Amino acid sequence: MRLKISHTTRYSFDEAVTSGLQQLRKTPKPHAGQKTLTWDTRIEGGKPELTFEDQHNNRVDLISFGKGVTEVVVTSQGEVEIGNNNGVIGRHRGPAPLWLYRRMTPRTKAGPAVRALARGIVGDSDLDRAHALMSAISEGVTYEIGVSDSGSTAEETLEAGKGVCQDMTHVFVACARHLGLPARYVSGYLMLNDREAQEAMHAWAEAHIPGLGWVGFDPSNCISPDDRYVRVATGLDYDEAAPVRGTRVGGENEVLAVAIEVAQQ
Repeated sequence: MRLKISHTTRYSFDEAVTSGLQQLRKTPKPHAGQKTLTWDTRIEGGKPELTFEDQHNNRVDLISFGKGVTEVVVTSQGEVEIGNNNGVIGRHRGPAPLWLYRRMTPRTKAGPAVRALARGIVGDSDLDRAHALMSAISEGVTYEIGVSDSGSTAEETLEAGKGVCQDMTHVFVACARHLGLPARYVSGYLMLNDREAQEAMHAWAEAHIPGLGWVGFDPSNCISPDDRYVRVATGLDYDEAAPVRGTRVGGENEVLAVAIEVAQQ
């Protein structure tokens, strides 16, 4: 399937910025089932500084903006060709070692709720257990917008029993790691069947299964990713795969607006 994607991030400030730096992770990752045909990023109110690959093989564009700026607009768009591999990405590629993905983070720390959910997961193989975990999260956490933020933890999500795709992904990653499986957070785009316009990127998880390598699991939709999913960035949790992160001096009262369109070509 060929998908056309447009992603605009707009920051507006009541008072001018003195200086700022931002890391962008908005470029789709190449792999056996995904090919980027075209991709372009335009910056208004700032300028590109350099591009590099981080420890998770994410493309990172570093941009800066200087004194007097009251608005920064970053627009990324292009076309991506996706094959349906039933969520299988394949063998692990460095430079980050596989054991790193068993490491807990503040968002994925296994507390009482995570441990209780993990204890109830059964299956004849690691793949069976990963699918059972995905189903348990889908059934146990209600999708609801506005009840969490980017800093919410897996424990908080399970205690509340509700959250968004980011929260359910953190729960999956936390439980999978507690069960001994390397797991990682994935940010990307998802083509929806009922509309093109969206307000945020999607998130799902990947677990490393012996014999298969990395396999994707989307607990918010209770499926493994198909050819509607575009992988962009991976990390130990949201913080390492966020589309935009950075720092600035000045620029009081920030207003953020995001506009995303994903459509089949």
